[in-house]
Amino acid sequence: MRAAVFHAAGDIRIDEVADPKIEAPTDAIVRITRTAVCGSDLWLYRGQQPYEPGGRTGHEPMGVVEEVGADVRHVKPGDLVLAPFAISDGTCDLCREGVHTSCRHGGFWAMMTDGAQGQFVRAPLADGTLVPVPERVREDDALLDALFPLTDVMGTGHHAAVCAGVTAGSTAVVIGDGAVGLCGVLAARRLGAERIIAVGHHEDRLAKARAFGATDVVSSHGADVAEEILALTGGAGARHVLECVGSTAAMQQAIQIVRPGGAIGYVGVPHGPAADGLDIMSLFFKNATFRGGPAPVRAYMEALMADVLEGKLDPSPVFDMTVDLDGIPDGYAAMDTRQALKVLVKI
Repeated sequence: MRAAVFHAAGDIRIDEVADPKIEAPTDAIVRITRTAVCGSDLWLYRGQQPYEPGGRTGHEPMGVVEEVGADVRHVKPGDLVLAPFAISDGTCDLCREGVHTSCRHGGFWAMMTDGAQGQFVRAPLADGTLVPVPERVREDDALLDALFPLTDVMGTGHHAAVCAGVTAGSTAVVIGDGAVGLCGVLAARRLGAERIIAVGHHEDRLAKARAFGATDVVSSHGADVAEEILALTGGAGARHVLECVGSTAAMQQAIQIVRPGGAIGYVGVPHGPAADGLDIMSLFFKNATFRGGPAPVRAYMEALMADVLEGKLDPSPVFDMTVDLDGIPDGYAAMDTRQALKVLVKI
């Protein structure tokens, strides 16, 4: 089979690799039909995250089950399935508590098993990880495009909104205009926020944030971003802040603009010296909640899928470039140079 393989920083290639095989009775083999390039993939692409040459890449699988192990009960060959970016059994105490990303027996694609940017993948713990897509939508390409972001970015944006405690009629600030931030705008709207302030660097992405439901946008190029947001929120800040970047600057901005007694939901993967320069004392004296981490996407999939199927939610516009398997290296380069927001791969 063919798959994307990391060779060095800036060097992703499509190589011939071994076909996956059932290794445990709880495994399934999935033929990938859709996958994507994620913003977090850029850390290894840029050499900012250690990665072993020859390692497979990608963590957003959607495809058709080809084969299942003897103990698999919830999916069968021929099923079209989605899989979160984290592998989980769905039965351990942490999964039952909704923290699937900390599953006692799980892991992550391209770490625990094959990367998802290829023709096939072995799915460990298939019963817990794979989520069937209803048969009736299998031929609806637009609807499948809308469902696919539930594997990562839509669930992650939703986690930010949940951790920030967004409620009906509230004001929320979303920091970051990447795919996750835009999905955070969708999530805040879905949870009933009356006012959503999107903060980002790129005018075209902020325009997309407005289309997704942002009522206000603030360019983070300005020197007085926090002051501008505080002014928009009556001087005291926002009760609900979604941090969707992970940089020290974004974290600090969230602390500056959260309202006393409010909450910050953080899902941006920390990078750089994240602990340096953060005003933890300010967070302390604001009695603010700071909650987040890798999104337990599996916990949200059914509810989000229901909204997509009912036409209430469509995160597919986060994709602004579509490639085939051979186009994956170009997709990485386009995202690295900000020529693409998020790349959809159809195989």
